[in-house]
Amino acid sequence: MSVKYLNTALKQGFIRCHDCGCLVKSKAQALCPVCGHSVTARKPQSVQHTVALITSALCLYIPANIFPIMTVTELGSAEPHTIIGGIVVLVQSDMIPIALLVLVASILVPLMKLLGLTLLLLCVHYHWQGNARLFTRMYRIITFVGRWSMLDIFMISILVALVDLGGVAQVIAGPAATAFAAVVVLTMFAAKSFDPRLIWDHQVNHE
Repeated sequence: MSVKYLNTALKQGFIRCHDCGCLVKSKAQALCPVCGHSVTARKPQSVQHTVALITSALCLYIPANIFPIMTVTELGSAEPHTIIGGIVVLVQSDMIPIALLVLVASILVPLMKLLGLTLLLLCVHYHWQGNARLFTRMYRIITFVGRWSMLDIFMISILVALVDLGGVAQVIAGPAATAFAAVVVLTMFAAKSFDPRLIWDHQVNHE
């Protein structure tokens, strides 16, 4: 069994535009003929930027789940709700499908995105061999599901606008809403700053 490195486009003198996917002949300073963006072999300091964004998101993920995400006031009685507390209330109210939706969109999706991006960074850092296609699919899934992580923020925005009956009933966004929105935005920026082409560097074929 012999081992050889993959013959990538970069080794053949081509660079893939990260914006539109067009292959451009490698030059010191190249512009994509399709979209006009500057083309580089790899995003400058992609790993460093992604690490910084992921670290910030991880720091905010804890207060996003500990502090109240909204406070419901009814007849002068205020009751704060965390994300987990809201899921429990939905389950107790026999709204299990909505509870599962909030659980997936607000707890599991952000957490899996953070873990997935961390795994991709480890793949690049340690030059893990043989799983480039798997990691590339993982990156595409992360970028696709990122937009659905804002479900809680959209729900709170709608409730704040609709439920405002003065002293009778009112919904107020809590401090966790800001932290949660920041986590979602930071993970989206982290996925955008990560260069998936790094996954294919140092990959080998086994024959």
